[in-house]
Amino acid sequence: MKKVFILLFCLSLGFSNVSAQETKKSELHQRAESELAKGSVAGARFNFIRAFEEYAKAGQLKAGMECATRGAAMYYRDNFWKEAFDLLRRADQEIDIRTKDSKQRAALHYIITKERLVMYIKLRKSDSAKDQIGIMENQVTYAADEALKNDLLYNKAVYHYSFGQNAQGNAVFQEMASKLTASKQYDKVDGVYQTLIANARRSGNANMVAQSYSNYLAWKDSVNNLKLADETGALKKQIADNEAKIDDQASSLTARQAIIVGLCILAAALAAALVLGGIVLMRFILLTRNQKKTIRLANDNNALKAKFISNISAQLNPTLHKLDAKIPEVKALLDFSEHIATLSNLENSMDEAVAAEDVQITPFCESLAQEVKPKLKKGVALKVNVPNLSVSMNKEYVSHILLHLLNNAVIYVPEDGTISLEYKKRGAHVHQFLVSNTGEPIPEDKRDDVFKPFTEVKDFTEGDGLGLPICKQMALKMKGDLDIDPEFTKGTRFVLLLHS
Repeated sequence: MKKVFILLFCLSLGFSNVSAQETKKSELHQRAESELAKGSVAGARFNFIRAFEEYAKAGQLKAGMECATRGAAMYYRDNFWKEAFDLLRRADQEIDIRTKDSKQRAALHYIITKERLVMYIKLRKSDSAKDQIGIMENQVTYAADEALKNDLLYNKAVYHYSFGQNAQGNAVFQEMASKLTASKQYDKVDGVYQTLIANARRSGNANMVAQSYSNYLAWKDSVNNLKLADETGALKKQIADNEAKIDDQASSLTARQAIIVGLCILAAALAAALVLGGIVLMRFILLTRNQKKTIRLANDNNALKAKFISNISAQLNPTLHKLDAKIPEVKALLDFSEHIATLSNLENSMDEAVAAEDVQITPFCESLAQEVKPKLKKGVALKVNVPNLSVSMNKEYVSHILLHLLNNAVIYVPEDGTISLEYKKRGAHVHQFLVSNTGEPIPEDKRDDVFKPFTEVKDFTEGDGLGLPICKQMALKMKGDLDIDPEFTKGTRFVLLLHS
């Protein structure tokens, strides 16, 4: 129990030190966090990297390194491990170029090395993770920063528990004990411990979750005894002080009895508080168990609903195909049934790999434009701006997405307006297709909803609203993304992000 208490208090010191050093965030930094809050991983990653570069040029290296590590986390979240390691390598180079003070340089390199440690733990590469621990120890020695020493102890514990080395993890707890034996800030201990459990759950570290949760329950069971011991000691001291005061002042028996009564009331209140604490603890344990059951049930229900919807679509198709497809309402129902089946198949096969082939961009995009041209309104210009190069991609999915976006643009572009199809290379393995049209932009409060299915009741003869959700799922299945460019103000621009 003492080991757990000391670890948590040490972590709380490290966390409070980090928050005290926070500076005002740049616009790009704020934009990255906003994109992340909206669930746009690609947009958040792009802006975190731009924020890192901006901070580095401005000499705000600590903020820059934090943005670089968050950008790397956005990369390996989508399994782009090479890009993540390349970004961290760039961050180390910026530190060496722009930092002359050896202590500051070591502290900044520590931030980057710690992120590499997290990546090797996730990749389950024990030897590589151990090497990072050794590098971090040297960096802490050069930095001579007490907060980094505490943080290093925490990361050592994470490393040991991640690879099942519980004995070594407990040894780290003992090292912390020698530094913080006299600390008694129970509320901070509880808060930091819950943070430790939450971080372990988010990282998928089952061993650390089990170890932390087991120790947390043991600590909760015994913390009331700690508080009681502290309060009893204070109470005894108060009694001794009162008795000495009574002896010194030769107080009357009535005064002595009043003090005893007061102490009895205090003891009763303390006992009631301990009972209440036990009740709260039991409720917390029961609530946690119920929440686990609820989440498991919700996941099962979602899977059943997806299967149910897919089955309905399959059962309706034979009947619908017996009807006259020339009737608008029948055609709308057939299209809806087909879209439902497509969306369901995409969702159920998200973990399956997508085949890729080398495609010449210029003829590919020009063929799409030729397919759309007969539908253009009077005076509308369709521009294709793509380089003459080859890209590895899934031709079927990309063709479906771009055709859908171009057909939508044809519908919404005004007369004498402009539709553009562009391609941009954003990195060695990062590509973008951009489809834009002039006219009224999609309102900002509706941009997220256009990629969500079944958000409103629609007349199917006017469209079922599943086109963009299907395109979004295809992009995600290719390990890419489809989003609306928030910085485009002359109409609407869709951005298809791909990784090869």
